Amino acid sequence: MPELPEVEVTRRSFVDAISGARVLMVQLGKTLRWPLGCEPAILADRVVTGVRRRGKYLLLDLDKGMLLLHLGMSGSLRFTPAPEPMGPHDHFDLLTSAGVLRLNDPRRFGAVVYAASPSEPVVQRLLGKLGMEPLSDDFHQDVFVTGLRASRAAVKQVLLNGRLVVGVGNIYASEALFLAGIRPTTMAARIGPERAKKLYEAIRQVLELAVQRGGSTLRNFSSADGSVGHFQSEAHVYGREGIPCRVCGTAVRMVRQGQRSSFFCPRCQRA
Repeated sequence: MPELPEVEVTRRSFVDAISGARVLMVQLGKTLRWPLGCEPAILADRVVTGVRRRGKYLLLDLDKGMLLLHLGMSGSLRFTPAPEPMGPHDHFDLLTSAGVLRLNDPRRFGAVVYAASPSEPVVQRLLGKLGMEPLSDDFHQDVFVTGLRASRAAVKQVLLNGRLVVGVGNIYASEALFLAGIRPTTMAARIGPERAKKLYEAIRQVLELAVQRGGSTLRNFSSADGSVGHFQSEAHVYGREGIPCRVCGTAVRMVRQGQRSSFFCPRCQRA
C-alpha cells in the first residue's frame, strides 16, 4: 500500500505541472470503492489551483470545490502530456490544459471523490478524525508523548491507526521503532517519556529520508512521472526476516500483528 512518503512523492511529481491548468473533461472507467459524488461534466472549466496532502489523501484544490484522491492498496497516478486509451485498470482521467492525470488501480480500492467545499460531510468523514501530520509544524512532541501514554494498545498498532499521527504505515513504523529501540509489541502506555521522544524524532527522520529516496517500491509503486522509490534498499529491519541486523548482526525477526508483519531486531529493540 502506498504510504505517506509515496503519496508525498507522487504529489511533488506533478503539482507544478498541473497547478493553474484548466479541466477540459473527466473520463471514468470501472467503478471505484466510492462514487465520484458529482456528474463528471460539472468539473469542466474548473481550474486546478494546487495539490495538497492530508495523511494518505491527495487534495486537488479547484477554483470551485476539490477532489480527494486515495491510492488504495495498489493504485498509482500518472501525469502525461497527452491522453491515451484507457486500459482495464484505469479508472479516472482528469484531462486538463496541461496534461492528463490518470488513476490506475488493479485492485480498485482507490478513490476519487468530489466535494463542493471543505465543510462537506464527505470531507469530514474522510479527514475529520486524522491525527497530526508528522512532517508539519503541527506534529507536537508533547501531544505525541501524551497520546502514547494514554493507550494500552501495542505501539505499532497506535502508529498505524492514524488517530494520533497520520501516514506512518507498516514499513515506516517498523523502521521508526527500530531507530527508537522499541519493540513493535510493546504497550504504548509503558513507553517512558525519553523513549517516546526518541520515537517522535525517529518518525520524522524515517519519513523525511523516505521522501528524499522517492518512497519505497516493493511491487509496482512509481510516482506520477514514472520514477520508482529506493528507500527499501536502506531499510534496517522491514522485509529482512532472518537477515543479520545492520547494527548488531543479530537475525531480524518477524511477528504478525493483526494482518500485518512487524519486523524487529531482538537485540537492538529489547523492550
